[in-house]
Amino acid sequence: MSNYKRYFKVLSNPVFITFVTYKRREILIQNIEVFRNSFRYAKNKYDFEMIAISVLKDHCHAIISAANTNDIPRIIRTIKFNFSINIPEKFICKNLSNSAIKRGEKGIWQRRYYDHIIRNEEDLYRHIDYIHYNSMKHYKIAPKDWEFSSFKKFVNNNFYENNWCNIEDKYKINNLDYE
Repeated sequence: MSNYKRYFKVLSNPVFITFVTYKRREILIQNIEVFRNSFRYAKNKYDFEMIAISVLKDHCHAIISAANTNDIPRIIRTIKFNFSINIPEKFICKNLSNSAIKRGEKGIWQRRYYDHIIRNEEDLYRHIDYIHYNSMKHYKIAPKDWEFSSFKKFVNNNFYENNWCNIEDKYKINNLDYE
């Protein structure tokens, strides 16, 4: 039995989540509609708001605010499960361990995920910046050119300038690492 615990309280604090594909397989963008539908499916089951998100080839960062913070693990499990059962067969791993097979895993996701309860407004803004900076960090693609994030929503709401993430921003944000 593991000592691993998630310390959720019934608060309205948003939660920053990072979840990663099994062995960092680059399957999310190739299956972006399945992934989006998995979020929609979870949204129909649980009361939560997606504050910010960035989907990369092998992982996803998101900030979720749930009506009941205790639902966060169920929301993530629902998203991962729905994606796993709807992804095309060719993406399912064929060489899994016996323990993974017994657990019903398909080699789509790492078992765990990273979570961080947002503490205050400064913490929220720092994590939103990190989420939108991720395309620059991993692929050298400016946030305005990365279509798999909520960046444009934030530009439309005057949170960012369209050309956000210049060199000065990059060095300030690059000190953050939530993976």
